[in-house]
Amino acid sequence: MGTLGRAFYAVGFWIRETGQAMDRLGSRLQGNYLFQEQLSRHRPLMNLFDKGPYVHKDAFVAPSASIIGDVHVSQGSSIWYGCVLRGDANSISIGSGTNIQDNSLVHVAKSNLSGKVLPTIIGDNVTVGHSAVLQGCTVEDEAFIGMGATLLDGVYVEKHSMVAAGALVRQNTRIPYGEVWGGNPARFLRKLTENEMAFFSQSALNYSNLAQAHAAENAKKLDEAEFEKVLRKKFAPRDGEYDLAPGVVRETPSEINLPDNVLLDKAPKA
Repeated sequence: MGTLGRAFYAVGFWIRETGQAMDRLGSRLQGNYLFQEQLSRHRPLMNLFDKGPYVHKDAFVAPSASIIGDVHVSQGSSIWYGCVLRGDANSISIGSGTNIQDNSLVHVAKSNLSGKVLPTIIGDNVTVGHSAVLQGCTVEDEAFIGMGATLLDGVYVEKHSMVAAGALVRQNTRIPYGEVWGGNPARFLRKLTENEMAFFSQSALNYSNLAQAHAAENAKKLDEAEFEKVLRKKFAPRDGEYDLAPGVVRETPSEINLPDNVLLDKAPKA
């Protein structure tokens, strides 16, 4: 074997050995669930350049969300599954109690055609519906952005106003207090009622409460989650027809007593 052949052989051997070592590491990290959950390089929070995200300890960030760069998420807010908040060219600020729902995109603009610097600022108790796109815009407190809406550079949404689902709001549009805008391009549709404006605050509160349940479930260890899954399957409610079938004997305890080392919030037994 020539010198070049030996070099290729050595490189191939090193790659093979490194791959096997990584496989062994993955097996140790994943324990008995190697084939149920694969390791991923996805990072919900990622620094970029000299900036890193700040997320309040009481905020919820779904494990499949991505918060990148200069992003500030305040207390009680929730960033749901599949969302991307990319504060690379400018900053993103999310107020308290705001929810950014699944698969939404929040981005910024270093400048637009008019030369303005455009961060994205979202206030308190704002609801941003599924798959919305917000680009270099400002949304004041207790506003409502419908599902699939798009807000372009320089858009300003005032307090207690609403962008309807699927609307496209053109650059530098200002939506006044208490109005509903919709369509493509978005235009004024009507005034909101007092009850509708009150609902915006309630919607944000509902999502804040729901986020706590999701945060608790996502915080569980894999062993704990798998054990609970088995118990739920065993004691799952069935319809009356199933219970009357020949040979069916079901346990229906008033309470499922789990081991103390499985449910971490369960008080130790005396």
